[in-house]
Amino acid sequence: MSDAMLEISNAVKVFAKGTPNEHVALDGLSITLNKGDFVTIVGSNGAGKSTLFNAICGTFLLDSGNIALDNEDITYKKEHKRSHVIGRVFQDPMKGTAPGMTIEENIALAYSRASGSGFKLALNKKDVEFFRNSLSEFGMGLEDRMKTKVGLLSGGQRQVVTLLMCTLVPPKLLLLDEHTAALDPATAQKVMDITQNIVKKYNLTTMMITHNLKSAMETGNRTIMMDSGNIILDLDEKERSAMTLEDLLKMYSAKTNQDLDNDRMLLTKE
Repeated sequence: MSDAMLEISNAVKVFAKGTPNEHVALDGLSITLNKGDFVTIVGSNGAGKSTLFNAICGTFLLDSGNIALDNEDITYKKEHKRSHVIGRVFQDPMKGTAPGMTIEENIALAYSRASGSGFKLALNKKDVEFFRNSLSEFGMGLEDRMKTKVGLLSGGQRQVVTLLMCTLVPPKLLLLDEHTAALDPATAQKVMDITQNIVKKYNLTTMMITHNLKSAMETGNRTIMMDSGNIILDLDEKERSAMTLEDLLKMYSAKTNQDLDNDRMLLTKE
Protein backbone atom coordinates (compact mmCIF):
# COMPACT_ATOMS: atom_id res chain seq x y z
CA MET A 1 0.00 0.00 0.00
CA SER A 2 1.29 3.45 -0.91
CA ASP A 3 1.12 6.57 1.27
CA ALA A 4 0.21 8.60 -1.82
CA MET A 5 -3.25 10.12 -2.17
CA LEU A 6 -2.94 10.57 -5.96
CA GLU A 7 -0.68 8.62 -8.30
CA ILE A 8 -0.69 9.26 -12.04
CA SER A 9 1.60 7.04 -14.12
CA ASN A 10 2.55 7.65 -17.76
CA ALA A 11 -0.73 9.38 -18.64
CA VAL A 12 -1.25 9.79 -22.38
CA LYS A 13 -4.15 11.56 -24.09
CA VAL A 14 -4.21 12.35 -27.79
CA PHE A 15 -7.10 14.26 -29.37
CA ALA A 16 -8.10 13.88 -33.04
CA LYS A 17 -5.65 11.01 -33.41
CA GLY A 18 -4.63 10.22 -36.99
CA THR A 19 -5.99 13.50 -38.38
CA PRO A 20 -4.19 16.72 -39.41
CA ASN A 21 -5.48 18.21 -36.13
CA GLU A 22 -3.90 15.55 -33.93
CA HIS A 23 -2.91 17.02 -30.57
CA VAL A 24 -0.95 15.29 -27.82
CA ALA A 25 -2.56 16.82 -24.72
CA LEU A 26 -0.86 14.57 -22.13
CA ASP A 27 2.49 13.08 -23.08
CA GLY A 28 3.46 10.34 -20.61
CA LEU A 29 2.81 12.50 -17.56
CA SER A 30 3.51 11.08 -14.10
CA ILE A 31 2.99 12.73 -10.72
CA THR A 32 2.46 11.65 -7.12
CA LEU A 33 0.72 13.68 -4.39
CA ASN A 34 0.87 12.68 -0.74
CA LYS A 35 -2.06 13.35 1.58
CA GLY A 36 -2.26 17.06 2.41
CA ASP A 37 -0.10 18.20 -0.51
CA PHE A 38 -1.23 21.52 -2.02
CA VAL A 39 0.24 21.73 -5.53
CA THR A 40 -0.03 24.85 -7.69
CA ILE A 41 0.14 24.34 -11.46
CA VAL A 42 1.38 26.90 -13.98
CA GLY A 43 2.08 26.78 -17.71
CA SER A 44 1.17 28.56 -20.93
CA ASN A 45 -2.14 28.00 -22.72
CA GLY A 46 -2.27 24.53 -24.26
CA ALA A 47 0.25 23.10 -21.78
CA GLY A 48 -2.27 20.43 -20.70
CA LYS A 49 -3.33 21.80 -17.30
CA SER A 50 -7.11 21.50 -17.72
CA THR A 51 -6.68 18.26 -19.68
CA LEU A 52 -4.91 16.84 -16.64
CA PHE A 53 -7.87 17.84 -14.43
CA ASN A 54 -10.35 16.35 -16.91
CA ALA A 55 -8.39 13.09 -16.92
CA ILE A 56 -8.41 12.95 -13.11
CA CYS A 57 -12.17 13.67 -13.00
CA GLY A 58 -12.99 11.12 -15.68
CA THR A 59 -14.32 13.61 -18.23
CA PHE A 60 -12.58 11.31 -20.71
CA LEU A 61 -10.52 8.12 -20.37
CA LEU A 62 -6.76 8.08 -20.93
CA ASP A 63 -5.37 6.46 -24.07
CA SER A 64 -2.80 4.81 -21.83
CA GLY A 65 -1.44 5.16 -18.30
CA ASN A 66 -3.01 4.81 -14.86
CA ILE A 67 -4.64 6.97 -12.19
CA ALA A 68 -4.92 5.84 -8.56
CA LEU A 69 -6.68 7.79 -5.82
CA ASP A 70 -6.13 6.75 -2.21
CA ASN A 71 -4.76 3.37 -3.40
CA GLU A 72 -7.79 2.69 -5.63
CA ASP A 73 -7.30 2.38 -9.38
CA ILE A 74 -9.80 4.86 -10.88
CA THR A 75 -8.39 4.81 -14.43
CA TYR A 76 -11.66 3.43 -15.86
CA LYS A 77 -14.07 4.63 -13.18
CA LYS A 78 -17.02 6.68 -14.46
CA GLU A 79 -17.02 10.45 -13.95
CA HIS A 80 -20.11 10.55 -11.70
CA LYS A 81 -18.56 7.92 -9.44
CA ARG A 82 -15.35 9.92 -9.11
CA SER A 83 -17.34 13.06 -8.25
CA HIS A 84 -18.21 11.53 -4.86
CA VAL A 85 -14.56 11.83 -3.78
CA ILE A 86 -13.16 14.56 -6.07
CA GLY A 87 -14.27 18.19 -5.69
CA ARG A 88 -13.73 20.66 -8.55
CA VAL A 89 -14.22 24.41 -8.74
CA PHE A 90 -14.08 25.94 -12.22
CA GLN A 91 -12.96 29.37 -13.44
CA ASP A 92 -16.50 30.17 -14.59
CA PRO A 93 -18.67 31.00 -11.53
CA MET A 94 -21.68 29.76 -13.54
CA LYS A 95 -20.33 26.19 -13.50
CA GLY A 96 -20.79 23.82 -10.60
CA THR A 97 -24.12 25.21 -9.36
CA ALA A 98 -27.75 25.17 -10.50
CA PRO A 99 -28.68 28.87 -10.91
CA GLY A 100 -32.43 28.27 -10.64
CA MET A 101 -32.09 26.54 -7.27
CA THR A 102 -31.54 28.26 -3.93
CA ILE A 103 -28.24 28.24 -2.00
CA GLU A 104 -29.85 25.79 0.43
CA GLU A 105 -31.00 23.43 -2.36
CA ASN A 106 -27.61 23.52 -4.13
CA ILE A 107 -25.75 22.69 -0.93
CA ALA A 108 -28.25 19.96 -0.03
CA LEU A 109 -27.84 18.36 -3.46
CA ALA A 110 -24.03 18.36 -3.18
CA TYR A 111 -24.15 17.12 0.40
CA SER A 112 -26.48 14.21 -0.41
CA ARG A 113 -24.36 13.21 -3.43
CA ALA A 114 -21.07 13.26 -1.50
CA SER A 115 -22.45 11.60 1.63
CA GLY A 116 -24.51 9.04 -0.31
CA SER A 117 -27.60 9.85 1.76
CA GLY A 118 -29.98 10.49 -1.15
CA PHE A 119 -31.47 13.89 -2.02
CA LYS A 120 -34.45 15.06 0.02
CA LEU A 121 -36.47 18.12 -0.95
CA ALA A 122 -37.71 18.47 2.63
CA LEU A 123 -34.57 19.27 4.59
CA ASN A 124 -34.51 18.62 8.29
CA LYS A 125 -33.69 21.38 10.74
CA LYS A 126 -30.38 19.81 11.69
CA ASP A 127 -29.11 19.82 8.08
CA VAL A 128 -30.21 23.42 7.48
CA GLU A 129 -28.43 24.52 10.65
CA PHE A 130 -25.31 22.65 9.57
CA PHE A 131 -25.36 24.40 6.16
CA ARG A 132 -25.94 27.82 7.78
CA ASN A 133 -23.11 27.39 10.28
CA SER A 134 -20.74 26.22 7.55
CA LEU A 135 -21.55 29.25 5.37
CA SER A 136 -21.27 31.68 8.28
CA GLU A 137 -17.61 30.73 8.74
CA PHE A 138 -16.83 32.45 5.43
CA GLY A 139 -17.89 35.87 6.71
CA MET A 140 -19.84 36.85 3.57
CA GLY A 141 -23.35 36.92 5.04
CA LEU A 142 -24.51 34.09 2.78
CA GLU A 143 -25.97 32.19 5.74
CA ASP A 144 -28.75 34.82 5.79
CA ARG A 145 -29.55 34.25 2.10
CA MET A 146 -30.19 30.51 2.11
CA LYS A 147 -33.45 30.92 0.16
CA THR A 148 -31.81 33.10 -2.52
CA LYS A 149 -31.42 31.57 -5.98
CA VAL A 150 -27.75 31.05 -6.78
CA GLY A 151 -28.19 32.78 -10.15
CA LEU A 152 -28.74 36.06 -8.28
CA LEU A 153 -25.39 35.92 -6.49
CA SER A 154 -22.20 37.70 -7.54
CA GLY A 155 -19.36 35.68 -9.06
CA GLY A 156 -17.41 35.68 -5.80
CA GLN A 157 -20.42 34.60 -3.75
CA ARG A 158 -21.14 31.81 -6.19
CA GLN A 159 -17.55 30.55 -6.04
CA VAL A 160 -17.77 30.45 -2.23
CA VAL A 161 -21.01 28.44 -2.41
CA THR A 162 -19.32 26.06 -4.89
CA LEU A 163 -16.32 25.72 -2.57
CA LEU A 164 -18.62 24.76 0.29
CA MET A 165 -20.52 22.31 -1.93
CA CYS A 166 -17.20 20.63 -2.83
CA THR A 167 -15.92 20.40 0.75
CA LEU A 168 -18.95 20.01 3.05
CA VAL A 169 -18.13 16.33 2.93
CA PRO A 170 -14.30 16.64 2.62
CA PRO A 171 -13.20 15.12 -0.71
CA LYS A 172 -10.10 12.98 -1.13
CA LEU A 173 -8.90 15.47 -3.76
CA LEU A 174 -9.84 19.11 -4.40
CA LEU A 175 -9.19 20.55 -7.89
CA LEU A 176 -9.21 24.34 -8.30
CA ASP A 177 -9.29 25.25 -11.99
CA GLU A 178 -8.31 28.96 -12.01
CA HIS A 179 -11.20 29.46 -9.61
CA THR A 180 -10.40 33.14 -8.88
CA ALA A 181 -9.44 34.23 -12.42
CA ALA A 182 -12.87 35.65 -13.32
CA LEU A 183 -13.14 37.73 -10.12
CA ASP A 184 -11.99 41.27 -9.37
CA PRO A 185 -8.72 41.42 -7.34
CA ALA A 186 -10.33 42.12 -3.94
CA THR A 187 -12.93 39.35 -4.34
CA ALA A 188 -10.30 36.97 -5.72
CA GLN A 189 -8.18 37.52 -2.61
CA LYS A 190 -11.19 36.92 -0.34
CA VAL A 191 -12.06 33.68 -2.14
CA MET A 192 -8.38 32.63 -2.02
CA ASP A 193 -8.24 33.25 1.74
CA ILE A 194 -11.40 31.18 2.25
CA THR A 195 -9.93 28.44 0.04
CA GLN A 196 -6.74 28.25 2.06
CA ASN A 197 -8.69 28.11 5.33
CA ILE A 198 -10.82 25.20 4.05
CA VAL A 199 -7.78 23.31 2.75
CA LYS A 200 -5.99 23.78 6.08
CA LYS A 201 -9.06 22.88 8.17
CA TYR A 202 -9.56 19.50 6.48
CA ASN A 203 -5.92 18.93 5.41
CA LEU A 204 -7.21 18.49 1.85
CA THR A 205 -4.99 17.17 -0.90
CA THR A 206 -5.31 19.99 -3.44
CA MET A 207 -4.26 20.94 -6.97
CA MET A 208 -4.72 24.52 -8.17
CA ILE A 209 -4.24 25.81 -11.71
CA THR A 210 -3.34 29.51 -11.74
CA HIS A 211 -1.96 32.09 -14.18
CA ASN A 212 -0.71 34.20 -11.28
CA LEU A 213 2.94 33.23 -10.88
CA LYS A 214 3.28 35.10 -7.59
CA SER A 215 0.28 33.27 -6.14
CA ALA A 216 1.61 29.95 -7.47
CA MET A 217 4.97 30.43 -5.73
CA GLU A 218 3.41 31.46 -2.42
CA THR A 219 0.45 29.06 -2.17
CA GLY A 220 0.59 25.48 -0.93
CA ASN A 221 3.77 23.44 -0.54
CA ARG A 222 4.74 22.64 -4.13
CA THR A 223 4.65 24.17 -7.62
CA ILE A 224 4.76 22.33 -10.94
CA MET A 225 5.12 23.86 -14.38
CA MET A 226 3.64 22.12 -17.41
CA ASP A 227 4.54 22.39 -21.08
CA SER A 228 3.35 20.32 -24.06
CA GLY A 229 1.45 17.84 -21.91
CA ASN A 230 4.16 17.09 -19.40
CA ILE A 231 5.72 18.39 -16.19
CA ILE A 232 8.97 20.25 -16.84
CA LEU A 233 9.50 21.67 -13.33
CA ASP A 234 8.48 20.27 -9.94
CA LEU A 235 9.53 22.52 -7.05
CA ASP A 236 9.09 21.73 -3.38
CA GLU A 237 8.58 24.41 -0.72
CA LYS A 238 12.29 24.79 0.03
CA GLU A 239 13.26 25.11 -3.64
CA ARG A 240 10.49 27.65 -4.26
CA SER A 241 11.40 29.84 -1.30
CA ALA A 242 14.95 30.25 -2.63
CA MET A 243 13.70 31.38 -6.07
CA THR A 244 12.48 34.66 -7.53
CA LEU A 245 9.86 34.86 -10.27
CA GLU A 246 12.65 35.79 -12.69
CA ASP A 247 14.47 32.57 -11.72
CA LEU A 248 11.32 30.60 -12.52
CA LEU A 249 10.98 32.22 -15.96
CA LYS A 250 14.67 31.57 -16.70
CA MET A 251 14.26 27.92 -15.74
CA TYR A 252 11.24 27.67 -18.05
CA SER A 253 13.23 29.16 -20.94
CA ALA A 254 16.16 26.82 -20.29
CA LYS A 255 13.85 23.76 -20.29
CA THR A 256 11.84 24.69 -23.38
CA ASN A 257 14.24 26.92 -25.36
CA GLN A 258 11.52 29.56 -25.51
CA ASP A 259 10.11 32.38 -23.43
CA LEU A 260 6.85 31.95 -21.56
CA ASP A 261 4.49 33.39 -24.18
CA ASN A 262 1.35 33.77 -22.12
CA ASP A 263 0.80 37.53 -21.71
CA ARG A 264 -1.83 37.08 -19.01
CA MET A 265 0.64 35.12 -16.92
CA LEU A 266 3.41 37.68 -17.28
CA LEU A 267 1.07 40.54 -16.44
CA THR A 268 0.17 38.91 -13.14
CA LYS A 269 3.66 38.01 -12.00
CA GLU A 270 4.14 41.16 -9.91
